[in-house]
Amino acid sequence: MAAGIAAGLAVRRLEPVLIDRIAAGEVIERPAAAIKELVENAVDAGARTIEVVVEAGGKRLIRVTDDGCGMSAIDLDLAVERHATSKLPEGDLFDIRSLGFRGEALPSIGAVAHLSILTRNGTDPNGWAIVVDGGRKESVRPAPAGRGTRIEVTDLFSATPARLKFLKSDRAEAQAAVEAVKRLALAHPQVRFTVAGDHLSTVDLPAEGDDEAALLRRLARILGAEFAPNAVPIDAEREGVAVTGFAGLPTYHRGTSTHIHATVNGRPVRDKQILGAVRAAYMDFLPSDRHPALMLRIACDPRLVDVNVHPAKSEVRFRDPGLVRGLIVGALKQALAGAGHRATTTGGLRTLAALRPQSIPEAMSPPMQGAPQPDLHIHTGQPFPSSVFGGRARPAPATFDNWQAPTGFADSPQTAFHAFAPPAADARASETTAVAEAVEQPLGAARAQVHENYIISQTRDGIVIVDQHAAHERLVYERLKRERAASGIARQLVLIPEIVELDPSEADRLLAHGDTLAALGLVVEGFGAGAVAVQEVPAALVGGDIRALVRDVADTLTEWGDARALDERLDHVLATMACHGSVRSGRRLRPDEMNALLREMEATPFSGQCNHGRPTYVELKLSDIERLFGRS
Repeated sequence: MAAGIAAGLAVRRLEPVLIDRIAAGEVIERPAAAIKELVENAVDAGARTIEVVVEAGGKRLIRVTDDGCGMSAIDLDLAVERHATSKLPEGDLFDIRSLGFRGEALPSIGAVAHLSILTRNGTDPNGWAIVVDGGRKESVRPAPAGRGTRIEVTDLFSATPARLKFLKSDRAEAQAAVEAVKRLALAHPQVRFTVAGDHLSTVDLPAEGDDEAALLRRLARILGAEFAPNAVPIDAEREGVAVTGFAGLPTYHRGTSTHIHATVNGRPVRDKQILGAVRAAYMDFLPSDRHPALMLRIACDPRLVDVNVHPAKSEVRFRDPGLVRGLIVGALKQALAGAGHRATTTGGLRTLAALRPQSIPEAMSPPMQGAPQPDLHIHTGQPFPSSVFGGRARPAPATFDNWQAPTGFADSPQTAFHAFAPPAADARASETTAVAEAVEQPLGAARAQVHENYIISQTRDGIVIVDQHAAHERLVYERLKRERAASGIARQLVLIPEIVELDPSEADRLLAHGDTLAALGLVVEGFGAGAVAVQEVPAALVGGDIRALVRDVADTLTEWGDARALDERLDHVLATMACHGSVRSGRRLRPDEMNALLREMEATPFSGQCNHGRPTYVELKLSDIERLFGRS
């Protein structure tokens, strides 16, 4: 190898332009990355309005205009040089208080594109301009300009055309640019951001302010108007690290993790550690293929976090990652627990949309001859006016003879409770004081049970439909978890020890972790080569498949190297037990049982969603119901 280098592969110093192009490949991998760097510089300059224009997805043109502090001629000349920055006044890489600090963005962009900058600060009588084309810098010249900076990047990657082959379509690149700006807009709601250009809809995010209400308004503009009424505030602090923001309710979930946003000292990040903490906090509420929507703002002393671990500054490294993870998990769980029984409002909106007829005449037309009849009773004491049917006569009452009243709504004794003689309570709307008081509760007073699975309750300003099985399943699960946390994991002896045959190395690994497993309720002893005898199991797992449990624990110990598997397995088994131990669909409930279920839901955190992330109830406001019937 040494001879080959000496013969024809001698070491040589690279040209400055080539060095810049290599560096640009790390920092500017696509147009969205260039826009991110330029917008970060504008934010650091104190801009209150930032305008972004793109053409051809940013390949033909990127223009970023801001009203920040601008630059002098000397600063402008240095700004396009490698590793020149105004953001490290003391040269301390562990005290970074700005977004851009590496001094790479402008020279990297200028190395692979045509870069022009026009700027003016608040003291100079005129502005200054400079051009960098493919790494070749021209001299600074005076130019007319207003206060602030305008940067134009044209023909991106013209100096490295091979990189163009790896870019996506113009539309995809434009959307990536919009997402980059939106992430920065969430981090800085006090700044107005606009994005315009071809292949995208114009984005205009007005300045909102600096407080929590301003952040929620900015979140509603970016994540959707439905986010605000379905979010809970986050506010926690520990050992100099603070976490604030807003978290969506578990029932307000999404199909991808793109709605999980986080900032560290004002810097948007996509950090695996933070994403892992968010998943851990929501693990008990969401299925594995669903993701929450939230915004976390982490603030700490700059010396407690290293933001210089990734060229694009999208990842960070905390000095104490365990502290940050624990704080995030605890803050999210505390915020969600404070939401109590709340469920997303979108369930009611979807229900109303499903109920809303396409047109009144069509919706109220009589069923076709021979068509299956819906399970609905129409009171026919007074004829409908013919105008309702577009001038046609009202359908003959005989058409509805086979329809039946839903249980609980007739004025006669309710058929929903005919199996109970006499019923323990009467859920009719004419009930007295006790029911009247229950109506004032968040989930109201039970009025009926329909299809032997859904409880209909009346609130002060609407109705609530409760899935009795899903709701009781969550209540039982939360009760089991509380008992487990209060008294520890109870163990029960196995009458006849269960012998489980394993790979010899897996059996040795189980026995090596015997003390840890015993603390989790599983006591195993050696039983010859490649086998263990299960002497005790958690009481909650009695009747379960012990062999499968032991094999799963052994597999996870092989993968993880510790005994966390049983703890997670126990949570899963508790959820399964809750499912089988809860009120089943098809069981008829007495009025007092229904009301007791509603009151327990109101007192139990997380009761707004079942163990699988689905809502346990849907609320319909009276005003929305009246609009369905044209009464508003």
